[in-house]
Amino acid sequence: LGGPDPLDYVSMYRNLGNPALNVPEHWHYISFGLSDLYGDNRVHEFTGTDGPSGFGFELTFRLKRETGESAPPTWPAELMQGLARYVFQSENTFCSGDHVSWHSPLDNSESRIQHMLLTEDPQMQPVQTPFGVVTFLQIVGVCTEELHAAQQWNGQGILELLRTVPVAGGPWLITDMRRGETIFEIDPHLQQERVDKGIETDGSNLSGVSAKCAWDDLSRPPEDDEDSRSICIGTQPRRLSGKDTEQIRETLRRGLEINSKPVLPPINAQRQNGLNHDRAPSRKDSLESESSAAIIPHELIRTRQLESVHLKFNQESGALIPLCLRGRLLHGRHFTYKSITGDTAITFVSTGVEGAFATEEHPYAAHGPWLQILLTEEFVERMLEDLEDLNSPEEFKLPKEYSWPEKKLKVSILPDAVFDNPLH
Repeated sequence: LGGPDPLDYVSMYRNLGNPALNVPEHWHYISFGLSDLYGDNRVHEFTGTDGPSGFGFELTFRLKRETGESAPPTWPAELMQGLARYVFQSENTFCSGDHVSWHSPLDNSESRIQHMLLTEDPQMQPVQTPFGVVTFLQIVGVCTEELHAAQQWNGQGILELLRTVPVAGGPWLITDMRRGETIFEIDPHLQQERVDKGIETDGSNLSGVSAKCAWDDLSRPPEDDEDSRSICIGTQPRRLSGKDTEQIRETLRRGLEINSKPVLPPINAQRQNGLNHDRAPSRKDSLESESSAAIIPHELIRTRQLESVHLKFNQESGALIPLCLRGRLLHGRHFTYKSITGDTAITFVSTGVEGAFATEEHPYAAHGPWLQILLTEEFVERMLEDLEDLNSPEEFKLPKEYSWPEKKLKVSILPDAVFDNPLH
Protein backbone atom coordinates (compact mmCIF):
# COMPACT_ATOMS: atom_id res chain seq x y z
CA LEU A 1 0.00 0.00 0.00
CA GLY A 2 3.02 2.29 -0.14
CA GLY A 3 4.22 4.36 2.81
CA PRO A 4 7.72 4.78 4.25
CA ASP A 5 7.82 1.73 6.54
CA PRO A 6 9.14 -1.63 5.28
CA LEU A 7 6.87 -3.78 7.46
CA ASP A 8 3.18 -4.02 6.54
CA TYR A 9 2.16 -4.43 10.16
CA VAL A 10 3.18 -5.77 13.57
CA SER A 11 0.85 -7.93 15.66
CA MET A 12 0.98 -7.56 19.44
CA TYR A 13 -0.29 -10.29 21.75
CA ARG A 14 -0.71 -10.66 25.50
CA ASN A 15 1.13 -13.92 26.20
CA LEU A 16 0.27 -15.62 29.50
CA GLY A 17 3.66 -17.35 29.61
CA ASN A 18 4.06 -20.73 31.29
CA PRO A 19 4.08 -20.76 35.13
CA ALA A 20 5.24 -24.39 35.18
CA LEU A 21 8.42 -23.35 33.31
CA ASN A 22 8.78 -20.13 35.30
CA VAL A 23 7.94 -18.06 32.18
CA PRO A 24 6.22 -14.79 33.20
CA GLU A 25 3.39 -13.04 31.41
CA HIS A 26 4.66 -10.79 28.63
CA TRP A 27 3.85 -8.96 25.39
CA HIS A 28 4.64 -10.89 22.21
CA TYR A 29 5.28 -8.92 18.99
CA ILE A 30 5.38 -10.48 15.50
CA SER A 31 6.29 -8.68 12.28
CA PHE A 32 4.71 -9.09 8.82
CA GLY A 33 6.52 -7.94 5.69
CA LEU A 34 10.04 -9.39 5.65
CA SER A 35 8.41 -12.48 4.16
CA ASP A 36 6.35 -12.38 0.99
CA LEU A 37 2.72 -11.62 1.88
CA TYR A 38 1.42 -11.22 -1.68
CA GLY A 39 3.22 -13.50 -4.13
CA ASP A 40 2.81 -11.00 -6.97
CA ASN A 41 6.40 -9.60 -7.12
CA ARG A 42 5.12 -6.31 -5.69
CA VAL A 43 7.58 -6.34 -2.75
CA HIS A 44 9.52 -9.60 -2.99
CA GLU A 45 10.42 -11.70 -6.00
CA PHE A 46 8.28 -14.84 -5.96
CA THR A 47 10.67 -17.78 -6.30
CA GLY A 48 8.31 -20.69 -5.64
CA THR A 49 6.87 -22.50 -2.64
CA ASP A 50 9.94 -24.58 -1.73
CA GLY A 51 12.45 -21.78 -1.08
CA PRO A 52 12.36 -18.92 1.41
CA SER A 53 9.40 -16.55 1.34
CA GLY A 54 10.81 -13.06 0.72
CA PHE A 55 13.81 -12.77 3.01
CA GLY A 56 12.71 -16.05 4.59
CA PHE A 57 11.99 -14.80 8.10
CA GLU A 58 9.92 -12.51 10.30
CA LEU A 59 10.98 -10.87 13.56
CA THR A 60 9.44 -11.46 16.99
CA PHE A 61 10.06 -9.85 20.38
CA ARG A 62 9.00 -10.70 23.94
CA LEU A 63 8.74 -7.83 26.42
CA LYS A 64 8.06 -8.39 30.12
CA ARG A 65 4.62 -7.04 31.02
CA GLU A 66 4.72 -4.51 33.82
CA THR A 67 2.19 -4.79 36.65
CA GLY A 68 -1.03 -2.97 35.75
CA GLU A 69 -0.05 -2.58 32.08
CA SER A 70 -3.25 -3.00 30.05
CA ALA A 71 -1.89 -2.35 26.53
CA PRO A 72 1.44 -3.27 24.92
CA PRO A 73 4.00 -0.48 24.47
CA THR A 74 4.42 0.40 20.78
CA TRP A 75 8.17 1.12 20.74
CA PRO A 76 9.06 -2.51 19.87
CA ALA A 77 7.19 -2.04 16.58
CA GLU A 78 9.44 0.94 15.77
CA LEU A 79 12.47 -1.16 16.67
CA MET A 80 11.32 -3.87 14.25
CA GLN A 81 10.80 -1.29 11.51
CA GLY A 82 14.38 -0.09 12.03
CA LEU A 83 15.79 -3.60 11.69
CA ALA A 84 13.57 -4.32 8.68
CA ARG A 85 14.75 -1.09 7.03
CA TYR A 86 18.35 -2.30 7.36
CA VAL A 87 17.46 -5.67 5.80
CA PHE A 88 15.62 -4.12 2.83
CA GLN A 89 18.37 -1.56 2.18
CA SER A 90 21.39 -3.86 2.61
CA GLU A 91 19.78 -7.17 1.57
CA ASN A 92 21.73 -8.75 4.45
CA THR A 93 19.44 -11.22 6.18
CA PHE A 94 19.55 -12.14 9.87
CA CYS A 95 20.23 -15.60 11.27
CA SER A 96 19.89 -17.17 14.69
CA GLY A 97 22.90 -16.18 16.80
CA ASP A 98 23.47 -12.86 15.03
CA HIS A 99 23.94 -9.70 17.07
CA VAL A 100 22.93 -6.09 16.43
CA SER A 101 24.99 -3.26 17.97
CA TRP A 102 22.38 -0.59 18.71
CA HIS A 103 24.25 1.68 21.18
CA SER A 104 21.06 3.13 22.62
CA PRO A 105 18.40 1.91 25.07
CA LEU A 106 15.92 -0.01 22.93
CA ASP A 107 13.00 1.97 24.39
CA ASN A 108 14.85 5.35 24.50
CA SER A 109 14.88 5.25 28.31
CA GLU A 110 17.90 5.05 30.64
CA SER A 111 17.97 1.24 30.40
CA ARG A 112 21.17 -0.83 30.19
CA ILE A 113 19.48 -2.96 27.51
CA GLN A 114 21.08 -1.31 24.46
CA HIS A 115 21.86 -4.11 21.99
CA MET A 116 20.23 -7.22 20.54
CA LEU A 117 20.88 -10.89 19.90
CA LEU A 118 18.70 -12.96 17.58
CA THR A 119 17.50 -16.53 18.07
CA GLU A 120 14.68 -18.85 17.04
CA ASP A 121 11.36 -17.96 18.70
CA PRO A 122 10.61 -20.73 21.25
CA GLN A 123 6.92 -20.98 20.25
CA MET A 124 6.87 -20.04 16.57
CA GLN A 125 7.95 -22.95 14.40
CA PRO A 126 8.88 -22.43 10.71
CA VAL A 127 5.76 -22.37 8.53
CA GLN A 128 5.15 -23.33 4.93
CA THR A 129 3.17 -20.61 3.13
CA PRO A 130 1.88 -20.47 -0.47
CA PHE A 131 4.87 -18.20 -1.23
CA GLY A 132 7.64 -20.13 0.52
CA VAL A 133 8.98 -20.99 3.98
CA VAL A 134 9.07 -18.48 6.85
CA THR A 135 11.10 -18.83 10.06
CA PHE A 136 10.67 -16.61 13.13
CA LEU A 137 13.70 -14.87 14.66
CA GLN A 138 13.24 -13.45 18.15
CA ILE A 139 14.97 -10.22 19.19
CA VAL A 140 16.56 -10.50 22.64
CA GLY A 141 17.65 -7.30 24.38
CA VAL A 142 21.09 -7.47 26.00
CA CYS A 143 23.56 -5.23 27.86
CA THR A 144 26.82 -3.99 26.35
CA GLU A 145 28.89 -6.50 28.35
CA GLU A 146 26.74 -9.36 27.05
CA LEU A 147 27.07 -8.12 23.46
CA HIS A 148 30.87 -8.00 23.78
CA ALA A 149 30.90 -11.54 25.16
CA ALA A 150 28.79 -12.70 22.19
CA GLN A 151 31.26 -11.06 19.79
CA GLN A 152 34.32 -12.52 21.50
CA TRP A 153 32.81 -16.01 21.80
CA ASN A 154 29.48 -16.69 20.07
CA GLY A 155 25.88 -15.56 20.23
CA GLN A 156 24.40 -18.99 20.89
CA GLY A 157 26.61 -19.48 23.92
CA ILE A 158 25.47 -16.20 25.49
CA LEU A 159 21.83 -16.94 24.65
CA GLU A 160 22.14 -20.26 26.49
CA LEU A 161 23.51 -18.43 29.53
CA LEU A 162 20.63 -15.91 29.39
CA ARG A 163 18.16 -18.81 29.37
CA THR A 164 19.58 -20.08 32.68
CA VAL A 165 19.14 -16.73 34.47
CA PRO A 166 15.39 -16.02 35.01
CA VAL A 167 15.73 -12.24 35.42
CA ALA A 168 17.90 -12.01 32.28
CA GLY A 169 15.47 -13.80 29.98
CA GLY A 170 14.73 -17.27 31.25
CA PRO A 171 13.77 -20.16 28.97
CA TRP A 172 11.77 -17.98 26.52
CA LEU A 173 14.33 -15.12 26.56
CA ILE A 174 11.91 -12.38 27.62
CA THR A 175 13.45 -8.91 27.57
CA ASP A 176 13.08 -6.89 30.77
CA MET A 177 14.01 -3.27 30.07
CA ARG A 178 14.28 -2.65 33.83
CA ARG A 179 17.00 -5.24 34.31
CA GLY A 180 19.85 -3.41 36.02
CA GLU A 181 22.50 -6.14 36.15
CA THR A 182 24.31 -8.15 33.50
CA ILE A 183 24.39 -11.95 33.75
CA PHE A 184 28.05 -11.61 34.78
CA GLU A 185 27.13 -9.35 37.70
CA ILE A 186 24.30 -11.70 38.72
CA ASP A 187 26.62 -14.74 38.52
CA PRO A 188 30.34 -13.81 38.28
CA HIS A 189 31.33 -17.43 37.62
CA LEU A 190 29.67 -17.30 34.19
CA GLN A 191 32.39 -15.03 32.78
CA GLN A 192 35.36 -17.08 33.90
CA GLU A 193 34.02 -20.61 33.78
CA ARG A 194 31.92 -20.40 30.63
CA VAL A 195 32.77 -17.38 28.47
CA ASP A 196 36.54 -17.07 28.96
CA LYS A 197 36.97 -20.83 28.62
CA GLY A 198 34.79 -20.84 25.51
CA ILE A 199 36.78 -18.03 23.87
CA GLU A 200 40.06 -19.84 24.54
CA THR A 201 38.76 -23.18 23.24
CA ASP A 202 36.47 -22.15 20.40
CA GLY A 203 37.66 -18.71 19.33
CA SER A 204 34.97 -16.41 17.94
CA ASN A 205 32.17 -17.48 15.60
CA LEU A 206 31.80 -13.89 14.38
CA SER A 207 32.98 -14.00 10.76
CA GLY A 208 32.13 -10.46 9.67
CA VAL A 209 30.57 -7.12 10.56
CA SER A 210 29.11 -4.14 8.78
CA ALA A 211 31.40 -1.29 9.78
CA LYS A 212 32.74 2.18 9.11
CA CYS A 213 36.00 1.43 7.33
CA ALA A 214 38.11 2.31 4.30
CA TRP A 215 41.51 1.47 2.84
CA ASP A 216 44.22 3.09 0.74
CA ASP A 217 46.74 1.53 -1.60
CA LEU A 218 49.97 3.23 -0.51
CA SER A 219 51.87 1.49 -3.32
CA ARG A 220 50.53 3.96 -5.89
CA PRO A 221 49.90 7.71 -5.87
CA PRO A 222 46.40 8.41 -4.50
CA GLU A 223 45.54 10.53 -7.55
CA ASP A 224 45.71 7.37 -9.67
CA ASP A 225 41.99 6.62 -9.61
CA GLU A 226 42.50 3.14 -10.97
CA ASP A 227 44.40 2.10 -7.87
CA SER A 228 43.16 4.39 -5.11
CA ARG A 229 40.63 2.72 -2.85
CA SER A 230 40.18 5.43 -0.26
CA ILE A 231 36.87 7.18 0.28
CA CYS A 232 36.19 8.73 -3.10
CA ILE A 233 35.56 12.46 -3.26
CA GLY A 234 33.71 13.80 -6.26
CA THR A 235 33.66 10.43 -8.01
CA GLN A 236 31.53 7.34 -7.68
CA PRO A 237 33.54 4.42 -6.26
CA ARG A 238 33.48 1.43 -8.56
CA ARG A 239 31.14 -1.25 -7.30
CA LEU A 240 32.06 -4.71 -6.17
CA SER A 241 31.32 -7.43 -8.72
CA GLY A 242 28.20 -9.48 -8.12
CA LYS A 243 30.26 -12.52 -7.18
CA ASP A 244 32.39 -10.58 -4.71
CA THR A 245 29.32 -8.98 -3.17
CA GLU A 246 27.59 -12.32 -2.74
CA GLN A 247 30.68 -13.87 -1.16
CA ILE A 248 31.03 -11.02 1.35
CA ARG A 249 27.29 -11.02 2.02
CA GLU A 250 27.43 -14.74 2.74
CA THR A 251 30.21 -14.12 5.27
CA LEU A 252 28.15 -11.41 6.97
CA ARG A 253 24.94 -13.42 6.73
CA ARG A 254 26.49 -16.36 8.56
CA GLY A 255 27.69 -14.08 11.32
CA LEU A 256 27.42 -15.92 14.60
CA GLU A 257 26.28 -19.44 13.88
CA ILE A 258 24.88 -22.37 15.83
CA ASN A 259 27.83 -24.60 16.52
CA SER A 260 28.95 -26.20 19.75
CA LYS A 261 32.02 -27.80 18.19
CA PRO A 262 35.42 -26.23 18.97
CA VAL A 263 36.10 -25.68 15.27
CA LEU A 264 33.87 -23.98 12.70
CA PRO A 265 32.67 -25.95 9.69
CA PRO A 266 33.67 -24.55 6.29
CA ILE A 267 31.87 -21.35 5.35
CA ASN A 268 29.98 -23.14 2.57
CA ALA A 269 27.84 -25.12 5.04
CA GLN A 270 24.39 -25.97 3.67
CA ARG A 271 21.54 -23.62 4.57
CA GLN A 272 17.92 -24.64 4.54
CA ASN A 273 15.08 -22.40 5.63
CA GLY A 274 17.58 -19.97 7.12
CA LEU A 275 18.99 -22.58 9.53
CA ASN A 276 22.53 -23.93 9.64
CA HIS A 277 23.25 -27.58 8.88
CA ASP A 278 26.82 -28.40 9.85
CA ARG A 279 29.08 -30.33 7.54
CA ALA A 280 32.23 -32.08 8.74
CA PRO A 281 34.32 -29.55 10.69
CA SER A 282 37.57 -28.32 9.23
CA ARG A 283 40.58 -26.83 11.03
CA LYS A 284 41.00 -24.24 8.29
CA ASP A 285 38.18 -21.97 7.25
CA SER A 286 37.22 -21.30 3.65
CA LEU A 287 36.16 -18.10 1.92
CA GLU A 288 34.23 -20.05 -0.68
CA SER A 289 30.44 -20.18 -0.48
CA GLU A 290 28.04 -21.99 -2.77
CA SER A 291 26.81 -18.68 -4.10
CA SER A 292 30.36 -17.62 -4.97
CA ALA A 293 31.69 -20.93 -6.29
CA ALA A 294 31.88 -19.28 -9.72
CA ILE A 295 34.97 -17.33 -8.59
CA ILE A 296 37.37 -19.40 -10.72
CA PRO A 297 40.98 -18.80 -11.79
CA HIS A 298 40.19 -16.64 -14.82
CA GLU A 299 38.23 -14.34 -12.49
CA LEU A 300 41.25 -14.01 -10.22
CA ILE A 301 43.44 -12.63 -13.02
CA ARG A 302 41.98 -9.21 -12.16
CA THR A 303 43.43 -9.43 -8.65
CA ARG A 304 46.03 -6.75 -7.90
CA GLN A 305 48.92 -7.38 -5.52
CA LEU A 306 49.67 -4.33 -3.36
CA GLU A 307 52.99 -3.45 -1.76
CA SER A 308 51.70 -1.28 1.07
CA VAL A 309 48.24 -0.56 2.55
CA HIS A 310 46.62 1.86 4.99
CA LEU A 311 43.53 0.63 6.85
CA LYS A 312 41.05 3.07 8.38
CA PHE A 313 38.40 2.24 10.99
CA ASN A 314 36.12 4.16 13.31
CA GLN A 315 36.53 3.47 17.03
CA GLU A 316 33.81 0.80 17.26
CA SER A 317 35.22 -1.13 14.29
CA GLY A 318 38.79 -0.72 15.55
CA ALA A 319 37.83 -2.17 18.93
CA LEU A 320 36.99 -5.43 17.11
CA ILE A 321 40.49 -5.83 15.62
CA PRO A 322 41.83 -7.77 18.66
CA LEU A 323 38.78 -10.06 18.39
CA CYS A 324 39.53 -10.53 14.68
CA LEU A 325 43.15 -11.43 15.40
CA ARG A 326 42.82 -13.52 18.56
CA GLY A 327 39.39 -15.07 18.09
CA ARG A 328 39.52 -15.67 14.33
CA LEU A 329 42.97 -15.65 12.69
CA LEU A 330 44.74 -17.55 15.48
CA HIS A 331 42.05 -20.23 15.03
CA GLY A 332 42.72 -20.55 11.29
CA ARG A 333 39.72 -18.43 10.23
CA HIS A 334 38.94 -15.16 8.45
CA PHE A 335 37.14 -11.94 9.35
CA THR A 336 35.46 -9.37 7.08
CA TYR A 337 34.67 -5.68 7.56
CA LYS A 338 32.06 -4.52 5.02
CA SER A 339 31.64 -0.75 4.80
CA ILE A 340 28.17 0.59 5.61
CA THR A 341 28.94 3.94 3.96
CA GLY A 342 30.40 2.71 0.67
CA ASP A 343 31.24 -0.38 -1.31
CA THR A 344 34.54 -1.15 0.42
CA ALA A 345 35.36 -4.44 2.15
CA ILE A 346 38.41 -5.59 4.12
CA THR A 347 38.95 -9.29 4.84
CA PHE A 348 41.70 -10.54 7.16
CA VAL A 349 42.74 -14.13 6.44
CA SER A 350 45.09 -16.54 8.15
CA THR A 351 47.58 -18.82 6.40
CA GLY A 352 45.78 -21.71 4.74
CA VAL A 353 42.31 -20.16 4.39
CA GLU A 354 40.90 -21.62 1.18
CA GLY A 355 39.53 -19.37 -1.54
CA ALA A 356 41.64 -16.34 -0.55
CA PHE A 357 43.47 -14.34 -3.21
CA ALA A 358 46.00 -12.95 -0.72
CA THR A 359 49.03 -15.24 -0.29
CA GLU A 360 52.09 -15.36 1.96
CA GLU A 361 54.15 -14.14 -0.99
CA HIS A 362 51.67 -11.33 -1.72
CA PRO A 363 49.86 -10.71 1.60
CA TYR A 364 47.93 -7.65 0.34
CA ALA A 365 45.65 -8.23 -2.62
CA ALA A 366 42.62 -6.39 -4.00
CA HIS A 367 39.65 -7.46 -6.09
CA GLY A 368 38.19 -4.07 -7.06
CA PRO A 369 37.30 -2.35 -3.76
CA TRP A 370 37.61 -5.64 -1.79
CA LEU A 371 40.95 -5.89 0.03
CA GLN A 372 42.30 -9.09 1.53
CA ILE A 373 45.16 -9.12 4.03
CA LEU A 374 46.98 -12.34 4.94
CA LEU A 375 48.64 -12.26 8.36
CA THR A 376 51.01 -14.94 9.65
CA GLU A 377 50.57 -16.24 13.18
CA GLU A 378 53.85 -14.60 14.25
CA PHE A 379 52.73 -11.19 12.95
CA VAL A 380 49.29 -11.58 14.55
CA GLU A 381 50.90 -12.13 17.96
CA ARG A 382 52.99 -8.98 17.50
CA MET A 383 50.00 -6.92 16.38
CA LEU A 384 48.03 -8.04 19.44
CA GLU A 385 50.78 -6.65 21.66
CA ASP A 386 50.94 -3.36 19.76
CA LEU A 387 47.16 -2.94 19.67
CA GLU A 388 46.60 -3.73 23.34
CA ASP A 389 45.24 -0.24 24.11
CA LEU A 390 42.28 -0.90 21.77
CA ASN A 391 40.87 -2.94 24.65
CA SER A 392 40.58 0.24 26.77
CA PRO A 393 38.36 2.57 24.71
CA GLU A 394 37.75 4.90 27.65
CA GLU A 395 41.42 5.95 27.54
CA PHE A 396 41.41 6.42 23.78
CA LYS A 397 42.10 9.71 21.99
CA LEU A 398 41.35 9.98 18.26
CA PRO A 399 42.87 9.93 15.75
CA LYS A 400 45.21 7.05 16.64
CA GLU A 401 47.75 5.47 14.30
CA TYR A 402 49.62 2.17 14.36
CA SER A 403 52.38 1.36 11.90
CA TRP A 404 54.53 -1.65 10.99
CA PRO A 405 56.98 -0.16 8.44
CA GLU A 406 58.79 -3.40 7.63
CA LYS A 407 55.40 -4.99 6.81
CA LYS A 408 54.31 -1.84 4.95
CA LEU A 409 51.06 -1.78 6.92
CA LYS A 410 49.41 1.17 8.66
CA VAL A 411 46.16 1.21 10.69
CA SER A 412 44.35 4.41 11.68
CA ILE A 413 41.44 4.74 14.13
CA LEU A 414 39.50 7.84 13.10
CA PRO A 415 36.40 9.79 14.26
CA ASP A 416 33.04 8.75 12.81
CA ALA A 417 32.79 12.08 10.96
CA VAL A 418 35.57 11.02 8.56
CA PHE A 419 33.36 8.19 7.30
CA ASP A 420 30.03 10.01 7.52
CA ASN A 421 31.32 12.96 5.47
CA PRO A 422 34.26 12.23 3.13
CA LEU A 423 34.97 15.98 2.84
CA HIS A 424 36.31 15.84 6.40
